[in-house]
Amino acid sequence: MSNFSLPTLHRHTLKLEGETTMISQFFVLSQRGDNIVFRVYRGDVQRGSAEIFFRKVKFWKEDGEEEAPPVFNVDGVNYFHVKVVGLLFVATTRANVSPSLVLELLQRIARVIKDYLGVLNEDSFRKNFVLVYELLDEVVDFGYVQTTSTEVLKSYVFNEPIMFDAARLPTLGPAAIFMHGSKRMPGTAVTKSVVANEPGGRKREEIFVDIIEKINITFSSSGYILTSEIDGTIQMKSYLTGNPEIRLALNEDLSIGRDGRSIYDYGGSFGSGPVILDDCNFHESVNLGSFEMDRTLTLVPPDGEFPVMNYRMTQEFKPPFRINVLIEKAGPLKAEVILKIHAEFASTITANTIQVQMPLPMYTSRVSFELEPEAFGQTTDFKESNKKIEWSLKKIVGGSEHTLRAKLTFSPESHGNITKEAGPVSMTFTIPMYNTSRLQVKYLQIAKKSKTCNPYRWVRYVTQANSYVARI
Repeated sequence: MSNFSLPTLHRHTLKLEGETTMISQFFVLSQRGDNIVFRVYRGDVQRGSAEIFFRKVKFWKEDGEEEAPPVFNVDGVNYFHVKVVGLLFVATTRANVSPSLVLELLQRIARVIKDYLGVLNEDSFRKNFVLVYELLDEVVDFGYVQTTSTEVLKSYVFNEPIMFDAARLPTLGPAAIFMHGSKRMPGTAVTKSVVANEPGGRKREEIFVDIIEKINITFSSSGYILTSEIDGTIQMKSYLTGNPEIRLALNEDLSIGRDGRSIYDYGGSFGSGPVILDDCNFHESVNLGSFEMDRTLTLVPPDGEFPVMNYRMTQEFKPPFRINVLIEKAGPLKAEVILKIHAEFASTITANTIQVQMPLPMYTSRVSFELEPEAFGQTTDFKESNKKIEWSLKKIVGGSEHTLRAKLTFSPESHGNITKEAGPVSMTFTIPMYNTSRLQVKYLQIAKKSKTCNPYRWVRYVTQANSYVARI
């Protein structure tokens, strides 16, 4: 059975199998609304539900929100959806079920399909529709969850995946978080199937450990940090035959809890260290005894991609970017906005796909932009519909600073304080091979009996912005 821990300190697990979670339909839609996969389990929801769902999501304007919530009801039908690499995974039901369980089910279905296909996109789905439907029939039976474990499914699913050419992946595809500049990191696990062999019938022995951190930061108008938090995951994907035992060593001075107390008895055995996690939880396969002794995670990894450890940190940390905003009046109906971004990380590291947005007063009628002369790979836009300026940067090298000047023209209608009605500035980005919390994998040890086999080991880091906001 495939159990995953809830975000608490203790090893409490969320079980889908055997629960009363019941869905009527499952379907996957493209960004255009095309039906890629559609499976009916109970027949109590109309067939046109996919069109109803997409039309509702695309033109959602309720409750003052521009985006539809993950759960909503239309004519007595509950719609649940998650977006994974641009695809919409949707479940419907007329029953009163737990939203968190259904959303977790959708995430797990996406993960299982990704384990089998290697790549999650429209082409890989269409090439492997027979395999995808076989997986869905084993995961859910008459609307009830049977199993979401890749390891268990291998005993019941017999179709072989048709491999998708990873070289055809777009820049912003599922492998994009592990791009370094324009060069892909070696052995990209997200583009490989856990069940398919390499050309020639041989299976390449390798294991991937990804430390993925999503940061939340709010800056004050003077540039001070008001709130900061890191949500991190140690993700593992194994292509090792025989399921050998893995030892994953983390920082020896890692502490759990703001006061540095032990994960078991809160006895203070480790004290305060440079890396202090507020709380963490582990996959069921992890031996916590070794973790308590020397901060080593010992486990026998199951097939497929899974989170070894989830953690949260609110200890102060150095933000990767500093944002400065200046608004100056340039006349009765004019103003100038100066946006500056400074990269606080080393020059050997490059951030990718940076997006900056700033709402403007509703009476803004026109915006003209001025970039630096050497601003290559940068674009600007003024969204008239929602009065936002958007600044896109293809990459930012550590230690560099970039400036955008936006000249605003206002309509002659009455208006108030520009500073109070503009902002805040929000920013999204991805920084490969950068770790904000300083949590590190010191070594990755594989218990192999054969001395001739030396598996490839890949340990990769990435930091992403979950919420990065600067007030004005």
